[in-house]
Amino acid sequence: MPIPVEVRPLDRYRLWVKYSDGTEGVADLSDLVGKGVFALWNDYEEFKKVHIGASGEIAWSEQIDVCPDAIYLKISGKKPEDLFPRLKEMTSQRA
Repeated sequence: MPIPVEVRPLDRYRLWVKYSDGTEGVADLSDLVGKGVFALWNDYEEFKKVHIGASGEIAWSEQIDVCPDAIYLKISGKKPEDLFPRLKEMTSQRA
């Protein structure tokens, strides 16, 4: 799975992310604002503190991060089966 190599906050709670395979794009995270731990983002200055964490996660603090794989799928338009062919095999075997 590609890993994030660069991340930048954009206006309206969007992120620009670039991955190790060259994929880059914008993910809208505005639907998370104010929910649970993401209440921190009610202060937009906190959202702007985004960075890539030590384990490759897209993070804002020790308590707040989002899965880089989910963001990759959102940006690339790919499905998990596209990245993990065994998933496709497993799904077709069940049908």
